[in-house]
Amino acid sequence: MDVFYYYNYGTAAWFALQAVPLLISPHMISTILSPEVRNITILEDYFCRSLGFALIALGVLTVLLTGSVPLTSTFADASDAGVTTDPSDPKAPYAVPTLTVTTCFHTACAFIGYTQYVRTGQSALVAGVVGYGFFAAMGLWCILFASSSGRISRKTGADKRTSGFPFSNTEADKRKAGKKGL
Repeated sequence: MDVFYYYNYGTAAWFALQAVPLLISPHMISTILSPEVRNITILEDYFCRSLGFALIALGVLTVLLTGSVPLTSTFADASDAGVTTDPSDPKAPYAVPTLTVTTCFHTACAFIGYTQYVRTGQSALVAGVVGYGFFAAMGLWCILFASSSGRISRKTGADKRTSGFPFSNTEADKRKAGKKGL
């Protein structure tokens, strides 16, 4: 479950890291990514600052909706164990959906950054591809292994939903033979 918390706080930090230059100096972003140095327009300034605020809001929502920060009214409610990714957990009912949405967002941004890098060859995009790719992989790992609905066994790496159809598992059949009551 620690990886789940690392993913949440890492995602929020990644969004904040991207938001700071967008809010402080949109001209610097334009200078880095534009082939010619020019003054930015009022519209570009507005969109840079709006994207910065949106990234901060998305990071805060990720931390809050996944239950990484307890939002309880009493101290006694917050003293018990941490949040689980179980859908019935009352502390974080939106943990898995938020995890899924942010993972899809990281994947889409990594893909867009990579295609832009291939098309333009600008090395500044590589940092975004690496960062988004890292968090996309980490989010996928959390979906597969850290969530209660994950279907992949941590111990063997096998899919838990498999039936064993053309081959039979005689050892498992022996163990289950005593349990069959019908």
